[in-house]
Amino acid sequence: MDLKLLGKRAIVTGGSRGIGKAIARVLAAEGVSVVISARGQNALDATAEELTNETGSMVTGVSTDTGSDDSVNALITEAKNIMGGIDILVNCAARPGGQSTVPTLAGVTTEEFSDHMNVKVMGYLRCAREVAPVMTKQGWGRIINISGLASRSTGTVVGSMRNVAVTAMTKNLADELGPHGINVTVIHPGMTRTEATEGVIAKRALEEGVSESEIEAMMAQGNSSRTLIDASDIAYVVAMLASPLSIAINGDGIAAGGGVGTAIYY
Repeated sequence: MDLKLLGKRAIVTGGSRGIGKAIARVLAAEGVSVVISARGQNALDATAEELTNETGSMVTGVSTDTGSDDSVNALITEAKNIMGGIDILVNCAARPGGQSTVPTLAGVTTEEFSDHMNVKVMGYLRCAREVAPVMTKQGWGRIINISGLASRSTGTVVGSMRNVAVTAMTKNLADELGPHGINVTVIHPGMTRTEATEGVIAKRALEEGVSESEIEAMMAQGNSSRTLIDASDIAYVVAMLASPLSIAINGDGIAAGGGVGTAIYY
């Protein structure tokens, strides 16, 4: 199927590694020009060169702190100058969750809470706020927020709160921007294989005295597919939602964890 993405222009925040990098790779492979952003310019430059050489599309890195209004404003301005416009925004810049011990209520600090909310929730909102006028003027756009399945389960109070907030933001933006041809959606990954996963598996295998393959098999038991979902699997869902063919999906959340949990969600 032709997703009709050739010639589109995208920003992917958090694009130097992990799920963000996988998303940039898949979009670039579909013929999309991509600006990736993250805080570290060296990592951005390396990723941009790698993906440009691999896909033949233009991938450019712009150092950005999505926790800052000024930095986000500069990102949008530079991206417009580089690509001539912006058709797609993928919000993926956030502190990773699920790779450290979940704090109890007593262990939740004001600083940690504020950082999560400022970078993931307000950061996503900052980026959407700045691209919306660009997309509204051209009468078309796609904003895709990467959140997480902690939005649908307990276990980490800050993780659930930030992801629920992104879900609520998504629906509100979809209702406001939909009449202008802009679809806004949210994807909820579960446990996902990224560059960091190999180290996590090795550490657990050493601690539990079992093989790494056994640890990976145990991790895969957490979903219905019994498969550890890869970052590229999330990227394929993003490409579908970024396509002009995705007009029927707006304001909705898509679980992308291989079938996590037993609750019937509707």
